[in-house]
Amino acid sequence: MGSCQRARLKCGNLSHTHVYEWRLAVAERLNRASDRPAYRQIADRLRAEVARGDFAPGAQLPSESALEARFKVSRVTARRALSVLVNDGLAQSEHGRGYFLRTPPPVQRLSSDRFDSRDAGTEDAPVEVLFVGRGPVPAKMAERLGLVAGDDVIVRNRRYLLEGRPARSAVSYIPLDIAAGTPIAEEDPGPGGIYARMEEQGLTFDKYDEEVTARVATEEESRLLLLPGSTPVLQVVRTAFADGRPVEVCEAVMDAAAFVLDYSLPARRS
Repeated sequence: MGSCQRARLKCGNLSHTHVYEWRLAVAERLNRASDRPAYRQIADRLRAEVARGDFAPGAQLPSESALEARFKVSRVTARRALSVLVNDGLAQSEHGRGYFLRTPPPVQRLSSDRFDSRDAGTEDAPVEVLFVGRGPVPAKMAERLGLVAGDDVIVRNRRYLLEGRPARSAVSYIPLDIAAGTPIAEEDPGPGGIYARMEEQGLTFDKYDEEVTARVATEEESRLLLLPGSTPVLQVVRTAFADGRPVEVCEAVMDAAAFVLDYSLPARRS
């Protein structure tokens, strides 16, 4: 019978703290012959323990000194292992306190039919309006709108919350001939949102094209969405077409752990 089995028979159900103290006593071994660096191996084991439920959401992770003792590695190696979890978005570092497991954000599902009703211009999640007014259109958005980079458009910049936590930012660019002098250029565009106001002008929507990419959050996005450094995000660029022309481009950035993009695609007909 192994020492772990004897410990279980003697102590019954051990707490996470006692289990970790037992691990410190026996000093786990790393595979020194592996091509995978020691800090990566340590990060792998911590990630497996998180997946197994050894640490509750928000719980403090082992300190650098604890990992140093557990795996008989240097403090630098232990720090690099914990940094891997931070970069993966699993943990966050709090100055002077240590490393903590991130609390999973609430998840929102965005389906492909979310623009079918005139609620498309508004959102279920609470919104903070950061800016509404005239501004220059960036080059990559100007091309989608058939404009010249730097042309004035109406810019709508906002941040959406899930259970009180920032989870998504979105910036819309709308041509002046559609938005200027209308409620679209105001902080509150009214019932049904900006798409309803466009329809009141006689526009008929044709389609919504979306381009989805995955990347790491920029420093500004991390600040805006309160994300740890190097957190994965989804970038969704939507172009709305009405009467054969692009009438809005919206660039949204969302915490990848907080959203599921659910698309229904028609089968190709022969």
